Amino acid sequence: MTGGGSGGHITPLLVVARELKQLRPDVQIVYIGQKGDGLADIPAADQNIDEVRVVRAGKLRRYHGEGFKQLLDFHTMALNLRDIFYVAAGLWQSFWLLKRERPDVIFVKGGFVGVPVGLAAAVLRIPYITHDSDALPGLANRIIARWARKHAVALPVDIYNYPKEKTVMVGVPISHEYQPFTAAQVIAAREQIGVPVKGRLLLVTGGGLGAKRLNDAVAICLQELLDRYPDLSVVQLAGRKLETDLRQLYKSLLKPADLKRVHVKGFVTNLHLYSGAADVIITRAGATSIAEFAAQRKACIVVPNPMLTGGHQTKNAKVLQERAAIKLVTEDKLKKDDHALMPPLVELFDNPAKAAMIGKALSEFSEPDSAKRLAMLLLEEAA
Repeated sequence: MTGGGSGGHITPLLVVARELKQLRPDVQIVYIGQKGDGLADIPAADQNIDEVRVVRAGKLRRYHGEGFKQLLDFHTMALNLRDIFYVAAGLWQSFWLLKRERPDVIFVKGGFVGVPVGLAAAVLRIPYITHDSDALPGLANRIIARWARKHAVALPVDIYNYPKEKTVMVGVPISHEYQPFTAAQVIAAREQIGVPVKGRLLLVTGGGLGAKRLNDAVAICLQELLDRYPDLSVVQLAGRKLETDLRQLYKSLLKPADLKRVHVKGFVTNLHLYSGAADVIITRAGATSIAEFAAQRKACIVVPNPMLTGGHQTKNAKVLQERAAIKLVTEDKLKKDDHALMPPLVELFDNPAKAAMIGKALSEFSEPDSAKRLAMLLLEEAA
C-alpha cells in the first residue's frame, strides 16, 4: 500500500488494510510512505500494517488560479527542480524495495509517493490498483494510470477519463466507526472527549494537516458566536504545526472565561467521536472527510480550499451545494466579509430541523461498503 501527504490519503489506506485483514487474516501488508511525511507515524502505529518502508518522492507545486505567475516564483520553481531528483531517487529506491518484497498487488491511494512506486511496479510487472476520491483524479494517479490494472473511483465512472473497462466505482473508503450516533452515543462520546454532555457542540476541522485560513476565519467570529450561545462548546482541530499558534491567538481574542469552552487540538485519531458528538461541523471539502461526515448524517458548513490543483475541492463542494447537502462558504466570500461564517452557523444552530435535513441530504453521498469492495478487488488481483 502506498499513499500519503494528507489524511485524505492515509485514512482510506488504513480502512482498506483493516478490511483485508478481516477477509484474509494471513495477508501481509507493507506500507510505503514518503520520506519526511508529517503523518507517517499514523500508519506505523496501525495494528493492521505489518511493515513500514519509506522512499523519496517529489511534488510538482501547482496552485489553482495562479496561472503563469507560478513560473515567476523562484522559490516554487527551485523546489520543483529539486524534487525531480527526489523522484529519480525514489524510483531507484522503489525498484529495489519492490524487487525484494515482490508483492502480489499494490494499492495506490494517491499522493506523490505513488509515482515512484507505481513506475517501479510497472517496470517489474507487479499489478497495482489506483483509487481516486475526487471528481478530478490526482496528478500522481494520472501519471501512473496507463499501467494500472484497475482504477477504483468514488463517483460514477463516466466522470473520469480512465478507460471504462478498467474503471470501477467503489465510493470513498471510510471506517466502520462512522455511523449515525444515537442520543446515548452522543452523550458517551462527549464524556470520552471531555466536552459538556449538554449544550451545543461545534467541530472545526481543516483536515489532517490543518488549514490556517480556515482557522483564522473561525477565530475572527468565535467570540461573537460564544456570546450568542452561552451553552456552546467548540472543538477545533488546528493541525499539528498550527496548534500552538492558534492557542496563542485565542488567548488574545477570547474572554478569559470563554477559553475553557474552546478545545484546540492538533490532530486526533478518533475523529468519529468528535464528529459524531457535534451538532454542526465546519470543514474543508476533502472527499474523505465529506464521506465520513455523510455517513454520520452531519450538518456541514464547507469552506473549500480554492488553491488546490484543479480546484477539486471547489468542484466537490458545488456538487454537494446543488443537492442542498451542505452550507457553502467560499474563501472569496470570507475575504469580502470576515464574519461570513456567522449566518450559516446561526441558521443551523437555531433550526435543528434544518440541520437534520441537510445532514440527511449529505448522507446520500455515503457508500458504507467502499472499503470492502476495494479489499475484494485487491484480493482478486492478487489471486
